[in-house]
Amino acid sequence: MREVQLGQHTVKSHGLQLARTHMHDWFILLLLLLIEVILYVIHPFYRFVGKDMMDDLKYPLKTNTVPVWSVPLYAVVLPILIFLFIYFRRRDVYDLHHSVLGLLFSVLITAVITDAIKDAVGRPRPDFFWRCFPDGKDVYDAFGDVICHGDPSVIKEGHKSFPSGHTAWSFAGLGFLSLYLSGKIRAFDRRGHVAKLCIVFLPPLAACLVGVSRVDDYWHHWQDVFAGGILGLAVATFCYLQFFPPPYHTECWGPYAYFQSLQESNGTLPANNVNALNVQITSMQVVQQQTARRNHESHTLSEVLQHDSSLERMESGQQ
Repeated sequence: MREVQLGQHTVKSHGLQLARTHMHDWFILLLLLLIEVILYVIHPFYRFVGKDMMDDLKYPLKTNTVPVWSVPLYAVVLPILIFLFIYFRRRDVYDLHHSVLGLLFSVLITAVITDAIKDAVGRPRPDFFWRCFPDGKDVYDAFGDVICHGDPSVIKEGHKSFPSGHTAWSFAGLGFLSLYLSGKIRAFDRRGHVAKLCIVFLPPLAACLVGVSRVDDYWHHWQDVFAGGILGLAVATFCYLQFFPPPYHTECWGPYAYFQSLQESNGTLPANNVNALNVQITSMQVVQQQTARRNHESHTLSEVLQHDSSLERMESGQQ
């Protein structure tokens, strides 16, 4: 199906109907946002931290190279701006709606999972000593556990090392963007355009650099960053495939809902079969191949008959 037909679906013509259809999805997003706020406010598990454990937790207390407020900007706002740019070029409200919805689901599901694990594990950050004892004088109770006398909010944040939230958010948002771009530019169309891969790899590279900064700032151990990256990328992949075909698919440039809308408008294919177009195209290809094979066989047979008749004439002439 050619992309020139994308002009049929705009926000004005199909936006309201699309919003009504996915009203429950937007409600779930609000619910996820509420859960995320609750997980951020509650106290994490204050794990036992003994004196012999402090040798790995005495790194300097530094500020964030990547501020917390900047994460939603590059992980959410930037991809949405790219989605809007593509919408104004192609006028496909299904692509715009599902890309935004998939991105928000990717980020919020990752955030909920990440903060739930943070609160449950309560792993101390590499700079926990200076959070707990800002004056450098460590104090322990009768069981050997720390008795912190620092800022309670700083201590609370010091028990949220695993996994890395910055890294998980980055891979959830930028990983989704990478999959989206790979579909739009057909990075895996088997034509060997390596330049397309540079575009696809750029968002994950930025997410990797964010993860490296978390280790360099001594806010996370390397295991925290690795787990956060895997978590964010896995959730982004699942959320993307919920709305779009895989990047190596022949119809990877459009969402499932767009092709389903074409089926319903044409009335020639089942409305509940999202892959009906692909089945039809495949059937046509099979028919064409069978026709070409029969033509080839008939052509070969005619050549054989002509050759046999020539031999018979030659034999009769010799006699």
